[in-house]
Parts: sequence; C-alpha cells; structure tokens
Amino acid sequence: MRSSLSAAALLVAVFSPLVAQDHADPDKPAQGSGATPAGWTVRADRGDSKGAKVASMGQGLHITTGPAIILYRSGTEGSGPFHTLATFTQTKPSAHAEGYGLFVGGRDLDGAAQKYIYFLVRQDGGYLIKRRDGEKTSDVSKGWVQHAAVKKPEGKGPATNLLEVDHKRDASRLVFLVNGQEVYGTDAKGMALDGVVGIRANHNLDLHVEGFDVHR
Repeated sequence: MRSSLSAAALLVAVFSPLVAQDHADPDKPAQGSGATPAGWTVRADRGDSKGAKVASMGQGLHITTGPAIILYRSGTEGSGPFHTLATFTQTKPSAHAEGYGLFVGGRDLDGAAQKYIYFLVRQDGGYLIKRRDGEKTSDVSKGWVQHAAVKKPEGKGPATNLLEVDHKRDASRLVFLVNGQEVYGTDAKGMALDGVVGIRANHNLDLHVEGFDVHR
C-alpha cells in the first residue's frame, strides 16, 4: 500500500506542473481560423488545426496559431542535397517564449508515425534543433541554446530572423544558419534528410513568413 501511495504521489508531482502550465497558457484560437492557402497543408501537434490561421499576405504568408503546427506545400518533397530558407517576422512578443522556424526530412506527415527534423528560434535569443519520431522528440543540439545571431524583439515590437538549413554547399554536412551566421553544424550521415521541407510554428504566435523556398 505504501509503495502504491508513493507512486501516485510521484505521478502528481510530475504531471501537476504540466497541467498548470497548460491552464496558464492555453491555445488561443486565431480569429477566422481554419483557412489555408491552396496547395498548403497544416497539421497541428494536438487535435485538429482549426485553431490556426494561415493566409497569403504580400509576398508571403501570415501565420497565427492557436495550436502548434507544421505547414508544408505540395512539391517540397525530394531527395539529395538541398538548401531551404525563410525570413520570419514575429510581429509581437508572445506571453511565453515560443519557437518558430523550418523543418526538413518530413515523412508520414499525415499519420501517427510522422518524422522530421526541426530548427527553431524564439524571442529570448535561443535556437533549438530536434528530431521528431511519432510522439517522441530527441535533441540534435543540446536543448535551447542562446546565440547572438538570433534577433530579439525590442519592447513590444517585432523581431525578424532569416533561417537557413544547408545540405547543398557541402553534402557531407548539415548546417543551420540564423541571419547568415552558422549557429550549428553536424555530420549529415544518418540524419534521414530526404522528405518534405516546411515550416513549424509553436502555439500562440503571430508570424509573417517571406521567401520560403527549397533549392535542390
């Protein structure tokens, strides 16, 4: 009986902060959400993507989340060396620092076995590189890393960052750049890079994205 009570107490201790965090910063569905430009597909991390809004605006896309999403369009899947980039403007700081950026190597994106590698920055000046395999994620870089290349918002203003993932200049390496500066590089061998390239935006963000492209 004592061991059962101890196990229950441990579960409460582990999960209570997560529940409290969800209540403190719940997904805030975007006004007019559910729209997606032709040719683009949106997938939410949890549930459906109806709480997110993606709209064509100017020379790019305007993304408002609700739930954390990935976004990709037909024709961005391929194999071999590639270079992808996009310029992200976070129009205003979010209540909590939330990541946004690119993903590569996307496979099975419409099912439970989805896989991809993602490269994000956030408003506190950090970057993150991780793998996703179904519901599990694992670090490529060591968690969130602070780097001077990542531009932070000034006060309540916007912050603009150019993100690039380069596997083309040197096909033996995978290089991650922010505003033209390499922040991380690794051996490309064993990284499972063939697949869909797209955009990732965590929850409750307001972003404008321009210049998204994939060069193979």
